[in-house]
Amino acid sequence: MSKQELALRGQDSPDGCCPTLLTAPLDAQSAADLAQVFKALGDPVRLRLLSMIASGDGGETCVCDLTPAFELSQPTISHHLKLLKQAGLIDSERRGTWVYYRLLPAMTDRLAAVLTRPAVPAETLEGIS
Repeated sequence: MSKQELALRGQDSPDGCCPTLLTAPLDAQSAADLAQVFKALGDPVRLRLLSMIASGDGGETCVCDLTPAFELSQPTISHHLKLLKQAGLIDSERRGTWVYYRLLPAMTDRLAAVLTRPAVPAETLEGIS
């Protein structure tokens, strides 16, 4: 398993739909993989960094814009960004002196799919007012 792109094994079915936590139990490896991603998101600084990157102009943010937003040293910010990258949530590209970060929507889409409750069939809703 690559550190860049964490595969949520056991989540994809042949029709492209992902089971949710409410429709199928996670196997041990899938739970471990998901736990690594949620652990990366469990820190307020990393969550803010992810939010800043995701909402950046053009879908990316320069590290030069991230560091001043925190009362933390540059190495500490770099460490948090490294953990987000290892969890497969962001990617980076060096341009000259600066590094630009962007969200990897495939991972956030997978997380959303795992956490989403299954849709209620329309015929079930017909009798509900």
